[in-house]
Amino acid sequence: MNDQFMTNLRTLRTERPPGKWKVKLDQLKNFIREYVHENAALCDEIADVQEQIIMRTEERKFLLRKLCAFEPETEKAVEALSKRSAQNNNNNNNSNNNNTSSSTSTANIKRNKRKNLPSQNSKKMLKSKKPPLKMKKRFFQQILLDSMGRPIFPIELGNLTVHSLGEVVSDKSEFHSEDVIYPVGYVSTRIYGSLKDPTIKCIYTCTISEANGLPRFQIASDDSENPIVGGSADVCHSLLLQKINDCLSFNVVSTRPRGNDFFGLSHPTVLNLIQTSPGTRKCSNYKWSKFEVSKTDDKVVDDADACLNFNLLQRSIDFCKYKMAPDILPRPPDDLLETKNYF
Repeated sequence: MNDQFMTNLRTLRTERPPGKWKVKLDQLKNFIREYVHENAALCDEIADVQEQIIMRTEERKFLLRKLCAFEPETEKAVEALSKRSAQNNNNNNNSNNNNTSSSTSTANIKRNKRKNLPSQNSKKMLKSKKPPLKMKKRFFQQILLDSMGRPIFPIELGNLTVHSLGEVVSDKSEFHSEDVIYPVGYVSTRIYGSLKDPTIKCIYTCTISEANGLPRFQIASDDSENPIVGGSADVCHSLLLQKINDCLSFNVVSTRPRGNDFFGLSHPTVLNLIQTSPGTRKCSNYKWSKFEVSKTDDKVVDDADACLNFNLLQRSIDFCKYKMAPDILPRPPDDLLETKNYF
């Protein structure tokens, strides 16, 4: 009897329809799942839009500089507008500072009268004193020096070779940023895919010069007569990557620029040499980094990015070819299984 009762109870449980709370719970789970996927898609779209905004702003600056170079009147108008905006910002800051100072002074007077305490300015000065920021600690590779302690060129750093460090322009803020300095006369070369056939190695010469008081960046290949010129290293690098994609007729590499890395300006060894050059201390916007000699004597490891490394570019090309024609290659080679992480 007990066994029959238990079997009947089990059948009733299995045949019982789900309650309304169970149905609501399943609906909530489905809604959450859909919202998570929608949020991920929106995040990807936002990232793409931000990349496009950065590229368009750099292109706009480059075109404006070109226009100023050909039309002096436009250059004068741009300078006048920049001066007016700077004066307006200074006036607004001064008015805000005066208002805040007057309000804080009246408040301090009232507090001092009520509590018979000394002014709060001394306490504010003590609070405003923050500990000095620690400089970034980075490691660089030892290089050969001559008897005078100067570097011996060329300096080979993997696929990157530095031929000249140039001269630091310290009196113009356009020739340096917080992380990188753009010396005039800087020359470096890098091995990368050719614009005519990206599967073939090509040597690109990266140079920095001065034009109309602004830095001029150039990337020239040894198999092409038309160099890539831009107002920043990112603009030149982005145009180079776009030309490689156009040559292959599909997006084999991301066009998100890494111009400072392609030129070698952000390499720790190169940046340490530029930082020790005369005139660097006068660069107001540049933040100094603390460098130490690398204790390991290993060789320089190239950056694992298809937009900088020739070998990873070839892996990306092979992987894209496999994706475009899976019938010809039913299974990708073993060395292409992880290629998707590089582009």
